[in-house]
Amino acid sequence: MADNEERALKLIAEAEKKMRSSEGFFGMFSRSAKLEDASELYQRAANMFKMAKKWSAAGNAFCESASIQLRLASKHEAASNFVDAGNCYKKSDPPEAVNCLHRAVEIFTDMGRFTIAAKHHISIAEIYESEVMDIEKAISNYEQAADYYRGEESNSSANKCLLKVALYAAQLEQYPKAIEIYEQVAATAMDSSLLKYSAKDYFFKAALCHMCVDLLNAQHAIQKYEEMFPAFADSREYKLVKTLLAAAEEQNIDAYTDAVKDYDSITRLDQWLTTILLRIKKGISGDPDLR
Repeated sequence: MADNEERALKLIAEAEKKMRSSEGFFGMFSRSAKLEDASELYQRAANMFKMAKKWSAAGNAFCESASIQLRLASKHEAASNFVDAGNCYKKSDPPEAVNCLHRAVEIFTDMGRFTIAAKHHISIAEIYESEVMDIEKAISNYEQAADYYRGEESNSSANKCLLKVALYAAQLEQYPKAIEIYEQVAATAMDSSLLKYSAKDYFFKAALCHMCVDLLNAQHAIQKYEEMFPAFADSREYKLVKTLLAAAEEQNIDAYTDAVKDYDSITRLDQWLTTILLRIKKGISGDPDLR
């Protein structure tokens, strides 16, 4: 470990020496070559720091290399170095990782590389949802990724991003936004023989979001989904929603709880479904502290 760090520091010193020599009068005639050499030395140093698990130092070295590549107008190489820096900073400084990835995204979008930019917006979103814990910014980056994917006709990738947006929008009680996305993605899935089966799950989640807002609208939504996608009416999810609606209208907490337990005994509830179903239950009971 120590040997790798020492080698990295020597490479940094060598790179700095190359940078200084490129600034003098005599160095100007071979400036590009010296800058290229310095950039390569910073990259080698970064990899040595990675082997020593000195993640911030590695990120710094990749950033130095990226800055040099921008001076050389090598946009792709600069962006790639910012991505490498971001990947290092993820392990030591998540906010700085976000900054580096944003710089890479700016370069890739300027180059018209929107699919790559979308991929890195997803990486940023994942940092916000798991490290920085800022769900609003995670949503924003997933939405931007979806926009870029749609522009490139990568609709499947766009829908994956939108489903993440819907999941978090519902968690933040932004139900109309979640409903719109689930209905949109369900309609798209219905047109695909490979994805058709998943449409029932999206209609199911949209129906639950409706129940969080208004039971009458939920009834109308269920009827609409059944007409749009008759197979939905044969699903366990449809039967559960119908049972929950009946229990909600009667304010029958026991019937509601039993229906959820029966469903969970066959299809395990994930955290999202558990949260949404609890919110509906609280609304039925009128008890905000119900668990």
